Amino acid sequence: QVQLVESGGGLVQTGGSLRLSCAASGRTRSIYAMGWFRQAPGKEREFVAATYLSATITYYADSAKGRFTISRDNAKNTVYLQMNSLKPEDTAVYYCAAGLSPLMTTSAYDYWGQGTQVTVSS
Repeated sequence: QVQLVESGGGLVQTGGSLRLSCAASGRTRSIYAMGWFRQAPGKEREFVAATYLSATITYYADSAKGRFTISRDNAKNTVYLQMNSLKPEDTAVYYCAAGLSPLMTTSAYDYWGQGTQVTVSS
């Protein structure tokens, strides 16, 4: 089993920045990719960004390109999501996920964190 714990969410004004962290523990050698998803009230969970853990290959949703950056610190088993130029439509619960491939579908990930709330005020 792999446990994921997110942190770093909060309330920020439009145009502000936040950095989310996701720390993995447990059988971390069984995962090869980690990603971030988000879910706004009344909407489906959607892909934000993902990365391989052993290569600098990243993927982003169109809504995240140019504003969000996913990075990792393998020594700490931690993945980050730097979010800049935040907009009210970025308001959601952000979830960290881990699996074998950095795909854009929720079904590709075996492990999920509990989520962290991000609220962007206008």
